[in-house]
Amino acid sequence: MLGRNPGLSGESLATELTPAQQTLLRGKVAQGLDEGALAVGFGIAYTPGATQQEITAMFRLATEYGATCHVHMRTEHGDFSNLEEVVRAANDSGARLHIVHINSSARDRVSQYLERILAARVAGVDVTTEAYPYNRGSTLIESHLFNDWETYSDEEFAQYIWVETGETLTRETFGRYRARGGTLISPPAYSEESVRRAVTSPLTMIASDGMWLINGRAHPRSFGTYSRVLGRYVREQKALTMMEALKKMTLLPAQRLETRVPSMRNKGRMRAGADADIVVFDPDTIIDRGTFSNPAQSPLGIPYVVVNGVLTIDGGKLVRGVAGGQAVRAAQVYRDAPGTTWETPWSH
Repeated sequence: MLGRNPGLSGESLATELTPAQQTLLRGKVAQGLDEGALAVGFGIAYTPGATQQEITAMFRLATEYGATCHVHMRTEHGDFSNLEEVVRAANDSGARLHIVHINSSARDRVSQYLERILAARVAGVDVTTEAYPYNRGSTLIESHLFNDWETYSDEEFAQYIWVETGETLTRETFGRYRARGGTLISPPAYSEESVRRAVTSPLTMIASDGMWLINGRAHPRSFGTYSRVLGRYVREQKALTMMEALKKMTLLPAQRLETRVPSMRNKGRMRAGADADIVVFDPDTIIDRGTFSNPAQSPLGIPYVVVNGVLTIDGGKLVRGVAGGQAVRAAQVYRDAPGTTWETPWSH
């Protein structure tokens, strides 16, 4: 076991589950869904031991609850087997599939991946995807993604940034931080043109893949995803219209979840009775400011943010001491006895 995050490291993730482990996993996922989880997440890139049978079994469980399967595919290796694996699971189970950040999964073959996703949709598979507007990712250094790190060249190590400090890594620091565990920013593994194709495709939503903060720091996507899309791709490049971009950021994600989570019908749209989650921005100035080495910078051009009717950003500054947000959950399922259930709907 490496580092401080047993959820994404350890030899158990590299091997097929035993029948007892599969039963335990099913029970834990079902418990989360009973408690109101919105969807089921699959970090298949981090669990190299996962088999097609195991993935399909969890897709079937999600289907029982009407939950979407949100999947981080395996890293591509020159073919499309990572996409085929999850589309097959969705087709066999009838599950709704959402492929996360197609930009970092497909890299410079994003157009070919999107073509295959469209073909799957035409064939009847309920599949969607999303992208974030950066050509570098971020992940945990202790994960199986870096099992071969000792084979890297000095030049390869220099392409990684340690989130906590912003420093460029070396062979020595990579090994030391891997033993400790933590978050890094990955090299630029695909082009800006590939990012543009992913962001502007009619098939994609926009999502930040935002992560937790470490000493107030994270990948700049945690701070600037949406302002970057509005500033760069709408205003500067005119690659998207304003309404296309806003739909990708708001309405489409809400609609993807509203089958299982009825309260999402009050999200992502402006109308009487909807939740008052409102961002007021200036289309002429909005832009992200964070960099990979100095990410924690607020975007420009967002003077006001209202969260559930509560003013949270006022004049571009955070209002201290307010917390208007409420948990978003699906209905809770209570099991009084085997075969006996009842539900409590959540309004938020």
